[in-house]
Amino acid sequence: MTSAGPGCTFVFGGARSGKSVFAERLVEASGLSPAYVATGRCLDGEMESRVLAHRARRGSHWTTVEEPLDLTAALTRLARDDRAILVDCLTLWVTNLMLEERDVKAESRALVDCLTELPGAVVLVSNEVGLGIVPDNAMARDFRDHAGDLHQAVAERADSVFFVAAGLPLKMKG
Repeated sequence: MTSAGPGCTFVFGGARSGKSVFAERLVEASGLSPAYVATGRCLDGEMESRVLAHRARRGSHWTTVEEPLDLTAALTRLARDDRAILVDCLTLWVTNLMLEERDVKAESRALVDCLTELPGAVVLVSNEVGLGIVPDNAMARDFRDHAGDLHQAVAERADSVFFVAAGLPLKMKG
């Protein structure tokens, strides 16, 4: 089993691909103190059920921080040499930024820029949304474009990159 080492690891894949479980295992295998930064918002019962399932799977030894918008500040505050931080997920974060009409490009740049400055390990999880058909509306196309641009920048900056499909990780970098 691979573990999250110092630096940045990027894990991406389709919905329900097993990427979150894989990322959690990377953090657990690191031997560092695990922290979880949740970017999702519980806006309905389905999301609440998903959050409860994630929490139960991780257990109580994880430090959990909910941060739907100010991800760079949360990472800067949490990062330390003896900690591995899991961010789940970047696409929910992009959605939140868009809904709040924040500057997604500037926020994404700030996130990518801070990644090499953080002590300890950081594992970023995201949904790959660019493998399907072209969305039929402008907002969905903007979302796909923002996510794709962010993924490319994170993958370039990351020390390791994994694509997960059907629960199987494919190491793409590192």
